[in-house]
Amino acid sequence: MLKTALINPLIMKQLSLLGHGDKILIADGNYPLDSRSGSAEKVYLGLTAGVPTVTQVLETLAQVINIEKAEVMVPDDGTTPPIFEEFTKILDGMKLDELGRYEFYDAGCDPAVRLAISTGEKRIYANILITVGVA
Repeated sequence: MLKTALINPLIMKQLSLLGHGDKILIADGNYPLDSRSGSAEKVYLGLTAGVPTVTQVLETLAQVINIEKAEVMVPDDGTTPPIFEEFTKILDGMKLDELGRYEFYDAGCDPAVRLAISTGEKRIYANILITVGVA
């Protein structure tokens, strides 16, 4: 049996193939994953509304990989979604790079995005694009 924070076999397999600069999209339940994640390997984790959350997935990945950069989708009205504070806390104070909605959708389709994970998250603007750092 594995003794690690991450036990999902599909995610573990994909992580083993990633290198420095590759990206992972963790999306809320509203994100159009199929059409806005390019050729990335897609993993649909959503079990029910709210399960799992984007922050649960991010916390687990942060225990397994080094994260070099994080990008988030910001609302057009200039407000800051409350989940951004949680992202920053999980990422030890890392600055979040802000992208507009359609800019984020375009970034999600970039060939560097190798893994896209859909969650059951119901909070809006709860999408994060992380860049894998060096070991």
